[in-house]
Amino acid sequence: MIIVSEDILKAADILKEENLVAIPTETVYGLAGNIYSEKAIKAIFEMKQRPFFNPLIVHIKSIAQLDELAKEIPEKARLLADKFWPGSLTMVLKKQESVPDLVTAGKESVAIRIPNHAATLALLEALDFPLAAPSANPFGCISPTSASHVVNYFAEKLRMVLDGGNCQNGIESTIIGFEDEEAVLYRLGSISVEDIEGVIGKIQIKNKKESAPHAPGMLSKHYAPVTPTFLINDVAEFIKEFPERRIGLLLFKDKVESTSLIHQEVLSVKGDLKEAASNLYAAMHRLDMKKLDMIVAEQFPDFELGKSINDRLERATAK
Repeated sequence: MIIVSEDILKAADILKEENLVAIPTETVYGLAGNIYSEKAIKAIFEMKQRPFFNPLIVHIKSIAQLDELAKEIPEKARLLADKFWPGSLTMVLKKQESVPDLVTAGKESVAIRIPNHAATLALLEALDFPLAAPSANPFGCISPTSASHVVNYFAEKLRMVLDGGNCQNGIESTIIGFEDEEAVLYRLGSISVEDIEGVIGKIQIKNKKESAPHAPGMLSKHYAPVTPTFLINDVAEFIKEFPERRIGLLLFKDKVESTSLIHQEVLSVKGDLKEAASNLYAAMHRLDMKKLDMIVAEQFPDFELGKSINDRLERATAK
């Protein structure tokens, strides 16, 4: 029987035994294991049914720990760490030899962040090893932003969920890598491109790579409901073509006038992109449980966190 608990010491004991625990972060819940345990890392890939070519993100407790895992760290990386850690920024850096190849999918780089969640920071303080923690969902499915989402996915497989409430930011971390010491964005996320560029200047965006991706979240099909999902500019016009279908809508701030719709999810009645991002996955989970014929998602304004939301919706609707 899966344990859902706020007991940090219990979670630490399970992790020390080379088993897995789902942990809360400010972005999404992660499926965590000791990066130095081959047993634990293999269990993460197997439980998620995640391909071994897709690297994992390593979670550390402090900037002081960064040099244990990474080397030849660019100055721009130091600036970003000082500004955004703890927080929703992951950086892909040249790895130290001590970092297992299994964690990095055989690459010479490692993805690292410090999560901004009190329970998980306390857990990391109780451990003498960092944690690999991809999202706690089967590969390609909607990411979990509550303990109940994790239980729905892994109740029969996982020992424990460390319950930290609902995730504040609601979508995954932004991932930045460095090519010839210049910053490159590999994944749009909870920190906007504009915020990153405010610290280090203009960055390239290279956020799609199907084979041997540099970082998680670069595959075209990801974060997807089971229900067929469509991303549309004019939702009201689109749904008129399907009068007999059971349709659910995923909308930014305004409901659609219709008598035939089964369910509508509005992510922010205030039109706040941060609130919309925080609510995105929970709304997708609710829609996916309605036994709909289709989910129709509205295209978001394409700036700041709207870009990140559109990125998730594009991957959720990719064929």
